[in-house]
Amino acid sequence: MPMVTEPAPTKLTDTPLEPIGPLDTKVVQRLPKMTEGCLVPVYMDIQQAFVPAEIVSTREMNGVHEFYIHYVNYNRRLDEWVTVDRMNLKELTQPSSSSSSSNNISHEMSVTSLPRTVQPSTTTASTAASSAAELSLGNTTTFFLSDDADSLNSDLSRAATLPSLTDPLPATATPTAPTIARGNGNAHHSGAHSITKVKNINMIHLGRYFIKPWYFSPYPEEFTASPVVYICEFCLKYCKDVEALKRHRTKCTLFHPPGNEIYRNGTISFFEIDGRKNKSYAHNICLLAKLFLDHKTLYYDTDPFMFYILTEFDAQGFHIVGYFSKDKESSEDYNLSCILTLPPYQKKGYGHFMIEFSYTLSKLEGKIGTPEKPLSDLGLLSYRRYWSEAILQTLLKHKPKDSETDYPSLSINDLSEMTAIKKEDVLAALQNLNIIRYHQGSYVLSIPKDLFDSYQDKRRLRVDAKNLFWTPRVTTKSTNQFQSK
Repeated sequence: MPMVTEPAPTKLTDTPLEPIGPLDTKVVQRLPKMTEGCLVPVYMDIQQAFVPAEIVSTREMNGVHEFYIHYVNYNRRLDEWVTVDRMNLKELTQPSSSSSSSNNISHEMSVTSLPRTVQPSTTTASTAASSAAELSLGNTTTFFLSDDADSLNSDLSRAATLPSLTDPLPATATPTAPTIARGNGNAHHSGAHSITKVKNINMIHLGRYFIKPWYFSPYPEEFTASPVVYICEFCLKYCKDVEALKRHRTKCTLFHPPGNEIYRNGTISFFEIDGRKNKSYAHNICLLAKLFLDHKTLYYDTDPFMFYILTEFDAQGFHIVGYFSKDKESSEDYNLSCILTLPPYQKKGYGHFMIEFSYTLSKLEGKIGTPEKPLSDLGLLSYRRYWSEAILQTLLKHKPKDSETDYPSLSINDLSEMTAIKKEDVLAALQNLNIIRYHQGSYVLSIPKDLFDSYQDKRRLRVDAKNLFWTPRVTTKSTNQFQSK
């Protein structure tokens, strides 16, 4: 019978057998030094992969160190607080003092579009032949532009060299503080202050929805500690808890935004708010909008602005969907300063609807309009779609019948006047559609049939001018009481 021996004792290794749980202060002290500006790969849930990220801020919560990070080349709305267990510390990079300032600017840049190309003022034989072939195709509609070719070529070249509509600053520019505190929170700012880089509101409750904010908004500091900020959906007053909101609702008599209802079509309404007459509501909507708009700086002088609040109606009242604002007086033809569709109502056509409404007001005023620039990345996409649609629908109305052989003629100014879209925006839309061509000494618009078909009234929401009850403001020049007669 063999002898029974005890098994040799196993030697413990220094390697932990399971992942470290919540980190305490002692563990953190043994980790590499991690400060603001460090770059480190962080596991990103939506990508299911490690993504380069910059540490923006640090804090300690219940003895656990947390790091607020910005995913490089991703929108800042995805910034979040993470713990060390989501970081690949082996690839941690310390910030460089010489490049920290430039990094801060580049990381805040929105993703910009590629430079637009312009057709040259001269063409080769092959280019001319291909252009002639395009004009002769039966499935292509051609419009001759009556504009002077040299002048139009200059306009196109100038449009191509303009900074992208989403660029806060040219790449070589240095950020400067705004010198004028203008308006309703819609002044663009370059390079966020270190405080405003970090989201300060965890969650808001508005009407039927709990909404997670995207960006910083300067609500009073005592509200930043609340797990949820409760907002009255009719006057937009903010409360620390649900009980405070209930007490407020017993006193608040509003069931729609203050101001005049100027448009109603079914359950959709627009209310016009004067920023001077309704200061409290104007301030509150600016704070709310800043939660979802990145490159905007909030100021408190709302007097120069009008606000147009889009609502949906039901038995409980008129629920805010979004809004846009515009200058009462603009020397640069701005017909829109800021636009926001609240997240629960996005991807339903409300953004296009508000843009179309702003141009409808411009037509009633007899003006050519343009949005205040720079636009956000989402705003630029919405405007490009609207401009393209409005121009193609206008061209469709002037499209020759199949029996007609003559090409119709119009000018860029004609398109601008018919659509109320500023000339520069018309040119940008034509270039984005890639339908402007140089042919035999002049410019033409060459539009394939499938492009026309793709823009034929596919939007669910359209502005019906018959349901708009609005009179343009009458502007009066202020007189100098000391002026000699």
